[in-house]
This record gives sequence, structure tokens and C-alpha cells, in this order.
Amino acid sequence: HQLRRSESVPLLPPPLSPTPAVEDTLVELDFFQESFPSEKKSGEFLLEFDNEEILHVDWEKKQNVWRLPDFQRFTSFEVQGALANIAVMKNNMEVLMKRSNRTRALNVAPSATVYPENAVELGDPNVLICFVDRFSPPVLNVTWLKNNEVVSEGVEETDFYPSVDNTFRKFSYLPFVPEQGDIYVCQVEHWGIPEGKMEKIWVSKAPSPIPETMENVLCALGLAFGMLGIIAGTILFFKAMRMNDRRGFM
Repeated sequence: HQLRRSESVPLLPPPLSPTPAVEDTLVELDFFQESFPSEKKSGEFLLEFDNEEILHVDWEKKQNVWRLPDFQRFTSFEVQGALANIAVMKNNMEVLMKRSNRTRALNVAPSATVYPENAVELGDPNVLICFVDRFSPPVLNVTWLKNNEVVSEGVEETDFYPSVDNTFRKFSYLPFVPEQGDIYVCQVEHWGIPEGKMEKIWVSKAPSPIPETMENVLCALGLAFGMLGIIAGTILFFKAMRMNDRRGFM
């Protein structure tokens, strides 16, 4: 069971502005859900500015989580206000659950993609990103494996981001140093997946060199163009010589 409320506030230019600027949007998202049969409860408060997260409130730890720590230097946010909103939604959801005869939310299976943050160079530190999209409800586990061994050191995750179709998306980040042949797996667990979990594989390998046949073709083309240039230059030289001889004869 889940209940969500979202408010969008457009930030418009002043009324007397001669040329209206592109409006900015501040979004507040309040979310609460209860899972069955575990009866686990979770809530979320999220602030976004132009589709970029500013902060979210960790409902279990009862504290703010700033998307970028430097944001705290310019603004502040009272966590108790967010917790009060979630408490109201919790109470409202309990009322709605009784009215709906405890009808459960539908499970929507996610899609997942794994890709490196930067161009891969063996031995150079990089970050693998697992992007999980279009799932509901927002109850999901992401596990990283390297060569069939679970890795957790340095792993970071975003909160659940809402989408316009009432599904959610989430990012998980794994710092790593690519070495030839290493196999990385992003394992995603969600109720909507028939098998219970799905895996996306990424293999560490060096950038593909230009094939030798391609190098031969390029060398042959370069040689051919060079020969054509020499022949064309020779022809032009003799033509110029003939023209000079004719002028001297006349």
C-alpha cells in the first residue's frame, strides 16, 4: 500500500519583466508505504529544483540527506516539518486501506542499465553506474558483484526518484579500477520481477585497437593518394614546360 503527494511550484519572473524568462520549478514529494506481509513501513520527503534533487529526508534515521553537501552552506531545512508531513500521510493511508479493503498496489518490474561514468582505460579509476528505471513500488535492492564476489566498499545510491508515470527510478554507483577480464554484475531484486531478481553484466576490457587489415587499407590508401599526387605534379610540370617552349618559339 502506498500514498504519494507531489506539489510543483513554478518560479515565475516579475510581472513587469519585459521578456519572461524560462520558468524554474520547485517540486516537493511526500511518500509513505507499508509492505505486507512484513508490515515494514517506509517514507520519503524529497525536494527537487528543475528535476535535480536538492535533498531528501531519511525517514528511518530522521535526518536530512543533501544531494551535494555544499548546499548546506547556502540554505537549511527543518527535518521535523518533513517528518510531520509523512506522519499525516501515514494516518491518511491507514484510513484509505480500511476503505479499500486493503487492496494492494500493483508491482511494476524495473529495467536496468550498467555503464561506466568515463571512457574506460585499464588501470585508471572509474565509476560503474547501475540505472534502475520504471518500477513500482519503491522497494528495491541493488547488489554489486565482481567476478562472482559481492562488493560493497564505496558503493553509493540515490533515493527513489519519482517519474511522471507514477513509477520510480534509482542510481547505484560503484567505484572501481578496470582490469582486463573482470566481470561486474548489477543484481536488482524487486517484487515485480517474475524470478525475483535480474542481473546486468558489464565486462572490463581494453578499448578495441584498429584491426591490422584496417591499418593495411589505410596505408594503401595513403600510398595511392601519394602516388596520384606525384603523377599529377609531374604532368602539370611538363605541361608548363611545353607552354613555355611554344611561347619562346612564337
